[in-house]
Amino acid sequence: MGGGNLTDSYSGVPGAGDYVKLENGWNLGFRMTVNPYDHFGFEVGYIYNRTNLNIAGQDQGAMAVHQGYGNALAYLTKSEARIRPFATGGLNFSNFVPPGQSAQYGGGQDKFGFNYGGGLKVKLTGMWQARFDIRQFNTGKPGFGILTGLSGRLLMTEYSAGIGVGF
Repeated sequence: MGGGNLTDSYSGVPGAGDYVKLENGWNLGFRMTVNPYDHFGFEVGYIYNRTNLNIAGQDQGAMAVHQGYGNALAYLTKSEARIRPFATGGLNFSNFVPPGQSAQYGGGQDKFGFNYGGGLKVKLTGMWQARFDIRQFNTGKPGFGILTGLSGRLLMTEYSAGIGVGF
């Protein structure tokens, strides 16, 4: 997952105007797709992201972001094609869990948004396929602890690759 910038000129952040950033990290997720038409499908997914919160060059510690989404997919080729480029877009939620807290004990903050992107599905052999995606998630900025009061939008870019099973 690419990092996201939380930059804001809010004076409640130490050193007003300092750079607040979610560092590049890693993610693990799953996607389930249903393709009722040759060139159109639907997808739901969940992604667990692990990143670090950085304020003015100081690492504040590890942070988690849980994301869920529902998207539409538009394919450039028919369902029988071996290689299927696609565009996607839809709605998502993100649960931001600050350093030292846990989502299961109510430590996270939910933000809603939208996402868009594209990718490529490649049939390998039998029911196995490979998938490559790039997406941008656009959500509200989280506001907890010293970040309370930030406004505007947060853009997070995801690059992913995976192996799938097609039925």
